[in-house]
Amino acid sequence: MTASFDRRSLLAGGLAASATTLMPLDEAFAQRRRVSANDKVQVGLIGCKGMGWSNLTAMLKGSDVEAVALCDVDLNVLTARGTELQKASGRAPKLYGEYRRMLDDKSIDAVIVATPDHWHALQLTDAMSAGKDAYCEKPLGNSIAECRAMVAAKQRHNRVVQVGQWQRSNQHWADAIAHVHSGGIGRVRKVKAWAYIGWKKNLPPQPDQAVPAGVNYDRWLGPAPQRPFNPNRFHFTWRWYWDYAGGLMTDWGVHLIDIALLGMKAQVPRSVSSLGGAYGYPVTAMETPDTQTALYDFGDYAVEWEHAIGIGQGPYGGGGHGVAFVGETGTLVVDRDKWWVTPETSDGKAMTAQIPATLASDKGLDRHTADFIACVKDRARTPACPIESAANTAIVCQMGNIAWRTGREVHWDAKAGNFKDDTEANALITPRYRAPYRLPA
Repeated sequence: MTASFDRRSLLAGGLAASATTLMPLDEAFAQRRRVSANDKVQVGLIGCKGMGWSNLTAMLKGSDVEAVALCDVDLNVLTARGTELQKASGRAPKLYGEYRRMLDDKSIDAVIVATPDHWHALQLTDAMSAGKDAYCEKPLGNSIAECRAMVAAKQRHNRVVQVGQWQRSNQHWADAIAHVHSGGIGRVRKVKAWAYIGWKKNLPPQPDQAVPAGVNYDRWLGPAPQRPFNPNRFHFTWRWYWDYAGGLMTDWGVHLIDIALLGMKAQVPRSVSSLGGAYGYPVTAMETPDTQTALYDFGDYAVEWEHAIGIGQGPYGGGGHGVAFVGETGTLVVDRDKWWVTPETSDGKAMTAQIPATLASDKGLDRHTADFIACVKDRARTPACPIESAANTAIVCQMGNIAWRTGREVHWDAKAGNFKDDTEANALITPRYRAPYRLPA
């Protein structure tokens, strides 16, 4: 059924995925073979904690990649990662506290941008302006205007950009979407995507504190508003604050709403409504809602997003995350581990073939980073997640958050590129950067 599916044809429009499998850096180097220095892509990493390090580790499984520079505003993280990389590779990387200095290094071919979301627009556009190709973490931007600016910069500088929506590089996600496109579940009336994150609990309020030793906090804030240092707003948990990110909607949402949009070959909705709040943890330091539902109207079908922190069981028997395409002859459910089809019945007979759980058989992050390097070497290739597709998905997620923040249904004017007759919603399209930072033109 799916064996003859042409993966590249779907990737060109945008798709693929599987779970990230992390391994120690020395194990990644153990897989490598000897490659001529002339055939290697020299890579620098901006943002060395969390997914930045995971992305670099996955990339270094390829023998044609050399990590030559690391950059982070937290000297503690930077020093530890530099030591780890030197131990694994036998070569000391250059260490930077200022990313623009790293971009001045002409020997670097490509960079990984893996900083908090509010930094992506500046660092990615600066990287492209400096002649670097880039692998940028998701979501592409922390606002609609930032996404537009990054797409414009890519068109100006003609660089290779891969965005870290790595599910587009897992074959089983591609197979599931191909089945939807083939009409295997009939006309789809509704798509539901969800992320129930049971392992994440409340974030209790904490008092402001002194900036930790070794941290350039002013540089960490960058274009975000000036605020006293608070550990809740720092490593990892910054994602629950509007200054830096968009909560689970833009964290997991860009992965799973992305699949919904790809399955429906959709761009932007006509209207969005959203509700939710601090339903699970009323006394919390999180600004973004711990429980949220967003409903997107595309005219003849709807896409629904759900998330909840502290709850791990989602709908359709799909566990804590997934996407369900509800068709007239059956429902297809897909997550990072598997996909399957449950048929509708008529007069006791199945209306389409039942497909038992088909398990993932590859590693999405490994394939996604390898695809980026392949595109750097062969610039005629289309990345698995091109910046234009990533921008569209991030914009759709931002719409869901804007509907929640305004407390009403918002209506999108695709031709004008803004919300219809809604000054408050339109004010949230463009962020206000702290001086002297400026949003890229």
